[in-house]
Amino acid sequence: MTDELVDRIRDALRVVIDPELGHNIVDLGFVYDISVVGGAVRIAMTATTPGCPATGFLKEGVASRAARVPGVRSVDVEMTFDPPWTPARIAPAVRASLGFATVN
Repeated sequence: MTDELVDRIRDALRVVIDPELGHNIVDLGFVYDISVVGGAVRIAMTATTPGCPATGFLKEGVASRAARVPGVRSVDVEMTFDPPWTPARIAPAVRASLGFATVN
């Protein structure tokens, strides 16, 4: 049940779009971890850089979308920059559409 809920939360987060890159935060690799204990959800995520002006917008969007998933009782979103985000975290199809070379 917990894995299923994590999957539903991850799917719900796909509607949160990074305004700079124009793709969802899941495919961009911004979501580092989703854990659920008794309906309490903790999401560790990042942004492209610590000074990213969209950080607050992204964090609020994640909290709002996750809270709407049936079975979620509370949401805590932690912004972290450890490890730092890199384009290597982007899903391959999205990376190609953004013009990044394949990372070997």
